Amino acid sequence: MIRFLGVIALIFASFSALAAIDTYEFSSEEQRARFYYLSTELRCPKCQNQNIADSNAPIANDLRREIYRMLQEGRSNEEVVDFMVDRYGEFVRYRPALTAQTAVLWFAPAVFLVTGLLVLVVMLRRRQKVFKTAGEEHLSPEEQQRLKALLEKKPRND
Repeated sequence: MIRFLGVIALIFASFSALAAIDTYEFSSEEQRARFYYLSTELRCPKCQNQNIADSNAPIANDLRREIYRMLQEGRSNEEVVDFMVDRYGEFVRYRPALTAQTAVLWFAPAVFLVTGLLVLVVMLRRRQKVFKTAGEEHLSPEEQQRLKALLEKKPRND
């Protein structure tokens, strides 16, 4: 059921992306696919959380037009992305390149996950130790014997 809903959501999302793409004439299907790929991989500078294929902002229209022009000139995907990064910064990429500046973006989630799991394991082990030794540490030997006697004593049926 979840997959079915996911497929339907993707279909509806692709309609909005295709609306902007279909206004351009391409010389080949490969060029159309490259245009779609690039327009979904680049972030709209104004919308910030939409790719330029889905955005209706004027700057997204300009960027789609620029991608189309560069593809018509025969530029590669890397050249188009490099041009956009030079113009708008690394922010324009949904998947930033792995550099010293972006290493935190790539590795911080894994570091947080591992740290969280380690903290959880340490907390559970401490809690387990406390429960194992709770009765032994807080009771004197006499109190432990008395507790044992009380627990072994059968209740009366009155």
